[in-house]
Parts: sequence; structure tokens; C-alpha cells
Amino acid sequence: MSGEQQITVRNLQQSDETDWRPLWRGYLEFYKHKIADDVTGSTWRRLLSDDPTFVGLAAEHEGRVIGIAHYILHPSTWSRSHYCYLEDLFVDPSARGKGAGRLLIEEIYRRADDAGWDRVYWITQEFNYKGRILYDKLARKTDCITYERKEDA
Repeated sequence: MSGEQQITVRNLQQSDETDWRPLWRGYLEFYKHKIADDVTGSTWRRLLSDDPTFVGLAAEHEGRVIGIAHYILHPSTWSRSHYCYLEDLFVDPSARGKGAGRLLIEEIYRRADDAGWDRVYWITQEFNYKGRILYDKLARKTDCITYERKEDA
């Protein structure tokens, strides 16, 4: 049996918090970003809420969460349906190569197909070379450039 077949993807559950927190920290460290503890707490509570537009997924292998994905649904002026923004995706470095990242993205694609969402998209840093190898297999790279508000604006 391949590693991919041993991984299950499901919504995050309250009992996943002890596995989720180190993955969340690893994700933030990878992107060289720090957030306040109260923001992490708020994010965790929102992921477990009944809000269908703010969802957390877990990739579980042998009883342990080895990967996470968080997505946000939002309306679009270009569609009658929702767009799905995959905001966070992270797999424990010691568990990479088992297919968890692919399965998390494919689960979001499945949900998009089932619900009729018009678009699934995400952004990543240029330096995320390993992640981009997977993304190039599962998605098309667009020619869009991301802008964000300047700190002093």
C-alpha cells in the first residue's frame, strides 16, 4: 500500500489542536512571519466554527495530523458562484513525500466540483521551490502580480 493510500483528509476537529499548532507554527516560520498568540487562538476557533466559508482540513496518517490546509470561500463580481482561496497549506517536513499536500489540494478540488465553486486559487512565495513543483502539476501558474497595502500608507 502506498503512503498516499494511508492518508485520510477530513475537516479539522477539536482533538487535532495538539497536532495543528506545531504545523501552524512551522508554516509561519517557513514564510518568516510572526503573529500574536491571540490571533492563532482566534484562527483555531474560526476553523472549528460552523462557518462554511472558513474551513480547515487535516491530512491524517497513522493517527497523526501531518498536514493542514485552510481555505476561505468568497463571492466574486465575476461569478454567480463562490471562489475558493486556499490560504494556508503545510505538511510536516518529516512526512513529506507521502502525498499529503496533493491529497489536501485534491480534496479542495473535489469540494469545489461538488459545490460548483468557479475558482480555486492560491499564492505562494517565489522561494517555495518544493511546493511549486507540486503546484505546477496540479494547477496553472497565472500572470497576475499580487499587490498589498504599504505599511506606511
